[in-house]
Amino acid sequence: MKVLVVGSVYPRFPEDNEVPWLRKSVATLRDAGVEVEVMAPSYKGLKSHTIDGVPVHRFRYAVKNLEILTHDEGAPTKMAKHPSMQLLAIPYCISGFFKCLWLAKKKKFDVIHAHWPFPHALIVLGACKLFRIPLVLNFHGAELLLIRKKKWIRPIMKFIIGQANAIFANSRFTASKISALRPAKIEWSPYGSPLSSGKVPPHARGERYKILFVGRHIERKGIEYLIQAAKLLDPKKFEVRIVGKGNLTESLKNLAKKIQTENVTFTGPLSPDDLRKEYQESNCFVLPAIVDSKGDTEGLGVVLIEAMQYGLPVVASNVGGIPDVVVDGETGILVPEKNPEALAAAFQKLESDPAYETELLKGAEKRINDCFNWEKIAKKQIAVYEKLIGK
Repeated sequence: MKVLVVGSVYPRFPEDNEVPWLRKSVATLRDAGVEVEVMAPSYKGLKSHTIDGVPVHRFRYAVKNLEILTHDEGAPTKMAKHPSMQLLAIPYCISGFFKCLWLAKKKKFDVIHAHWPFPHALIVLGACKLFRIPLVLNFHGAELLLIRKKKWIRPIMKFIIGQANAIFANSRFTASKISALRPAKIEWSPYGSPLSSGKVPPHARGERYKILFVGRHIERKGIEYLIQAAKLLDPKKFEVRIVGKGNLTESLKNLAKKIQTENVTFTGPLSPDDLRKEYQESNCFVLPAIVDSKGDTEGLGVVLIEAMQYGLPVVASNVGGIPDVVVDGETGILVPEKNPEALAAAFQKLESDPAYETELLKGAEKRINDCFNWEKIAKKQIAVYEKLIGK
């Protein structure tokens, strides 16, 4: 079976950390016997190449210096910051459309699997119709947010949903948003973790209980409420470590200074080895996500799965697709969004009750194996592919 996976982002070189979950998904499909290839846009003139033995077909859509619409940061975010970049969307879609036609004719794919259906469903639809290739759409939530900002996208999205032969959603939250647009049969197909599975040693406790956040410093991550929660914790017993960067980094540092928190450390971006060390030396993980001013929130929260695999108990907000990962009191602790007091209470509960931590970690391990195991996810996807092509 030959499958073309289409998306806006894919690793540009072996060490590239872009969309590690998609890279792992493609690799798992390949290991299961699927002949999988990838189509993605170029980045600054990047030519087609191979990653992990998988052909990656890059399509050019502008002169080299202007091919920056995707990668490093989401295209919607880039266009919001620099509205002129919206002009690149036109050649992006046209170039992608013809590249997909050429690939479909040459490679004779059995299935086309398009991630982020707006606009990629439109890019691949011509090839699907002309060569009668089943179309699988994979929603991640961000494309549905666009409807709130740009009402003209709603009828296009409803049309796109109607063209799909199968639909995957990364969370039940995302699935509910799709169904609200247009009734459809939707398969829950979450991410697994890009980490290798296996037992991890217990996390040693030092003088202070270390609370770790990893992610972009953007509004929907809710980091300001974590900083406010830190102020409520005894600085001699608790330390909050914030990894990453983003457009809010400086304002978050200023907030920490303003409220005089003594136990918050900003590490900045870390190398893979240093990030691994942070996980190993921490005692719990937090994702204080919120529904932001644009209506955006976490589609799933794959970073929570990674933290669980590192053997960390997790605390997270009860928003978006997070409850698919964190079952309150079973695999972690859920708290209301924008609630520093609830965050602080959760940290204090974990610090004071190691036995409770152990029970949560047992539940997390079972949850990952049942729902977020890459081999199981790939098996379900392949079953859908086979049904579509009549195997």
